[in-house]
Amino acid sequence: MRMRWIAFFAASVFAVSGVFVWSQSGPALSDEARGKIWWAHVQYLADPAMKGRLTGSDEYLKAAAYVVDQFKSFGLAPAGVNGGYYQPVHFDVQRVIASKSSMSLVVDGKTTPLVLGDDATLGARSAQVKEVNAPLVFIGYGLHLPESKYDDFNSAEIPMSALKGKIVVTINGGPAELPGALKSFARTSPFAKALRDAGAVGTISIPTPKSMDFGWQRVASGASQPGMRLSVTPDADAVAARHPALADEHRAMFSATFNPAQAEKLFAGTGHTFAEMLALADAQKPLPHFALGKNVTATVVGETSQVVSPNIVGELKGSDPVLAKEYVLVSAHLDHLGVGAPINGKTVYSGAMDDASGVATVLETARIFSQAKTRPKRSMLFVIFTAEEKGLLGSRYFAGHPTVPESAIAADLNLDMFMPLFPLKKLHVQGLEQSTLGVDAEKVGEAHHIVIAGDPEPDRNSFIRTDQYSFVQAGVPALAMKFGWTMGSPEYKAWRGWLAQRYHSTDDDLTQPVDLAAAAQFNDFFADLAKAVADDPAKQHYLDTSFFSRFETGN
Repeated sequence: MRMRWIAFFAASVFAVSGVFVWSQSGPALSDEARGKIWWAHVQYLADPAMKGRLTGSDEYLKAAAYVVDQFKSFGLAPAGVNGGYYQPVHFDVQRVIASKSSMSLVVDGKTTPLVLGDDATLGARSAQVKEVNAPLVFIGYGLHLPESKYDDFNSAEIPMSALKGKIVVTINGGPAELPGALKSFARTSPFAKALRDAGAVGTISIPTPKSMDFGWQRVASGASQPGMRLSVTPDADAVAARHPALADEHRAMFSATFNPAQAEKLFAGTGHTFAEMLALADAQKPLPHFALGKNVTATVVGETSQVVSPNIVGELKGSDPVLAKEYVLVSAHLDHLGVGAPINGKTVYSGAMDDASGVATVLETARIFSQAKTRPKRSMLFVIFTAEEKGLLGSRYFAGHPTVPESAIAADLNLDMFMPLFPLKKLHVQGLEQSTLGVDAEKVGEAHHIVIAGDPEPDRNSFIRTDQYSFVQAGVPALAMKFGWTMGSPEYKAWRGWLAQRYHSTDDDLTQPVDLAAAAQFNDFFADLAKAVADDPAKQHYLDTSFFSRFETGN
């Protein structure tokens, strides 16, 4: 039924457009018509009946079956496990029950309760402790980068030895002299390792209003979502030995996020103010390190369970007898946030842009390549990930447990809410400056009259918030991209408005305005980029100037 529905929709599009043949040899479809074909996938995946495609849910599995149906129709070979399209991934699930939990500040023996949801939220992704009572220490940005001669965990004011048994408090951002991608990297595996090495018992992060995509109320509403982490696998130590940056931290530790509007409560009586720290962070200047002179006590009540949810993998064999042994990945994530706290009277977080749109482009890229007279020289692996919204977990698992030889993965081109909100003139590309993929991106962009640029807002940490980052950590050259803008332009205002209103909201649904012609033009660019990478005689690699070159095999 799904395939017949798509075929019926396509025929309707052609009739409206005055075009009646869908094939490479027939009349060319208009951008608008091709955009409607792309949008048909989004309509199926983001329909309210899909209930937001929560990882492992029945609706997620229904969406996964739709992707498999499409892969089969394009003639893609199954490239999951056991001869199928699926790669099952096992997760430990944790839901924090705020109504039964508590958090307080203790100063000179006086306890002041905090209001969960208003003052702070308790983390659900990492394993939480049931109870904690520990002193607070402010360590600035919390960046652990000794290789770059920068380490907030071992400063002149607060050495690492003084953090044992403490809860460290950090603020988002970093000094101007550190590259944005490096600052983002430091917030992932290096942060977890530094906490463990220091013997800290917890962490409280404070986002800066400048770096927040939406207001605190939506942050608080998201705290009711279940958190997930990868279940321990028998080969976990072997994966960590090959790729230390992919190592998972399973030690229980207190974690919370503090509302920046209430953060002065943490700094009261220290001789410093949060406003002072915020001004320094916004200016990307160094921050002082000091004890906050108070403890946090907390009781965390949660529920734990397990769930299994699959990645989906299809293969298109390359045309070159030698290069076909290597793979270019084209990827996006299928999951979203499921059903949650109501926003504007709606409870389904449909995830139309995030990331049904990216899945739709992967499907359209697969269709284009499968119907082409000449296939790419390298093999193409079309991978749809689960559990991106839970911390890039599906892609992290695939990067450590690929279904093709690990050494044969040449590159990953990832799509995550690429945002066709306005005409396509510019693309912001994550990882552009890191590997030789940037050269191909710029060449293809020039051919399509698209400006290719790096990330203009590095403190949003987008570099570590899309599935391409899992492959960066595994040493695979990778890119992710979104429609670009110029600061202060109407496009910028549309982008920021979308983040404020729709990102991780029930308003990321099928009613939002989308530029279908621009989406089709992007799909053309993306398919050409994937083919350029697949046909490039030279294998992609990280630049010597890139910090991430150390993760490549053999480095």
